[in-house]
Amino acid sequence: MSDSKASNQMWGGRFASGPAAIMEAINASISFDRKLYAQDIKGSVAHSRMLAATGIISAGDQAEIERGLNTILSEIEEGRFEFSAKLEDIHMNVEARLAALIGTAAGRLHTARSRNDQVAVDFRLWVKDELFRLDAALTALIEAFLDRAQEHAATVMPGFTHLQTAQPVTFGHHCMAYVEMFSRDLSRVRDALRRMDESPLGAAALAGTGFPIDRHMTAEALGFREPTRNSIDSVSDRDFALEFLSLAAICATHLSRLAEEIVIWSTPQFGFIRLSDQFSTGSSIMPQKKNPDAAELVRAKTGRVNGHLIGLLTVMKGLPLAYSKDMQEDKEAVFDAAETLDLMVAAMTGMVRDMGINAAAMKKAAGSGYSTATDLADWLVREAGLPFREAHHVTGRAVALAEKKGVALDRLSLAELQEIDGRITDAVFGVLSVNASVKSRASFGGTAPGEVRRQIRYWRARLKRDARPAKRS
Repeated sequence: MSDSKASNQMWGGRFASGPAAIMEAINASISFDRKLYAQDIKGSVAHSRMLAATGIISAGDQAEIERGLNTILSEIEEGRFEFSAKLEDIHMNVEARLAALIGTAAGRLHTARSRNDQVAVDFRLWVKDELFRLDAALTALIEAFLDRAQEHAATVMPGFTHLQTAQPVTFGHHCMAYVEMFSRDLSRVRDALRRMDESPLGAAALAGTGFPIDRHMTAEALGFREPTRNSIDSVSDRDFALEFLSLAAICATHLSRLAEEIVIWSTPQFGFIRLSDQFSTGSSIMPQKKNPDAAELVRAKTGRVNGHLIGLLTVMKGLPLAYSKDMQEDKEAVFDAAETLDLMVAAMTGMVRDMGINAAAMKKAAGSGYSTATDLADWLVREAGLPFREAHHVTGRAVALAEKKGVALDRLSLAELQEIDGRITDAVFGVLSVNASVKSRASFGGTAPGEVRRQIRYWRARLKRDARPAKRS
C-alpha cells in the first residue's frame, strides 16, 4: 500500500487532501456565524465613523467603507453573497468582499480593533436582539394566560400535590401560577439585558489600543449603555451567553411543566382540555387518536436547551484569560437554543389561546378524592375550637367512613358526622362543597375567584407599567 493511500485512509474519505482539509474544517465557523452578518456590519459602520471622527482615518475613506458595507448588507439579505469557508468566519468574509468592492480603503477599517473584540461585540448585539424578541414573546404568553384566567376565574378544578387530588382550586388560579412563572422568566430576560448592556468594541486583542479611539462614541452608536471597563475581560467574557442559556433553560423547564400538564389534561381519563387540530396530530394506524404532539415536542426540546447550557459551561470552565479558540464553540449553542426557545414559546402561546376547556369534567374531578377534607378540619378548628391536630384526626375518621360508604364527604349525614365528633353541627355542610371550598380561600394569593381577579388586575397593570421601551438602535 502506498504512503498516499495509507494517508488517505487514515484521514478518511471526507478529508482526502489530508491535514490541511481537516484544519480548514475544524477552524472555519462561517457555516454558523454568518448569522452575525447584520451585527458585524453594524459594528463596522460604527467603528469606521468613530475612526473618522477621531482623525484616525479620513472622511473619504470612511464614506467608501460605509458604502461598501451597505452594499455587502444588501448582497447578503438578497442571497447574492458568496460565503467562503477558506475565509474562516463572517468577519473575514465581509472584509474580503469589502476589499474587492472599494480597494485599499477597506484595509483601514480594522485599525484599532481585533477579531477578538469584533466577535465579542457582534455576539453581544445578536444576543441583545434575541432577548428583545424573547421579551415580546413572553409578554404575549403571559397575556394569553391572563385572558384564560379572566375567563375561568371561577371555573373549579382539582388542585394536585403528588399528582393526587389535594384541594379544589380554580382553573383561573392555576393559569395565574404560570403567569408568575413566566413573569419571572421575563424579569430574567430584562436583568440579563441590563447586565450585558456594555460594549467590548475597542478592547482590541486584549490590551486596548494606542490609537486615540472614542469607545463611548461606538458604545452609544451601537445602543449600549457604556463601554466595558477592562479590555481583558471584554474579549474573554461569555457570561452574557451563559446567562442567556441559563434563563432559556429555566424558561424551557417552565414550558415543559406546562406541556406535561397539557398532555395529561388532554387524555380521555382526565378530559379537562381539548386541543384543536392546529396543535394535534393523528395516528398512522389508530383513527380515533388525537395526539398532543406540539406539547410533547415542547417537553422534549427542553432537554436540547438544557444541554446547550451544560455544553457552554463545560467549554468555558477551564479557559485562562483572555481569548482562546475554544470560544468559537459558544455560538452554535446560543443560536440553536434561541431558535428552539422561540418556537417553544410561540407553540405554547398558541396552545394556551386555542385549547378548549371542559369545565364540567374539571368540576367533577374537583370533588373526587375527598378534596374538601381540609375544609372540614379548618371548620372544626374555627367553629368547634379543636386544636388542628385533633381536627385533622377527626377529619381522617370522617374520610374513612365516607370512603367505606362510597360517598362524598358532604353526603354523610349529620348523625354520622356527630357520631365521630359531637361538636359537629349542620353548619359544616356550608363548607364541604367544592364551590364553598374555593370561595373560602380568599387569603392574599389564594384561589377564591375574587382574589384571582384581583391578581389578574395587578398583573395587567404591571405588564403595562413595565412594558419595555423600543429597542435602542
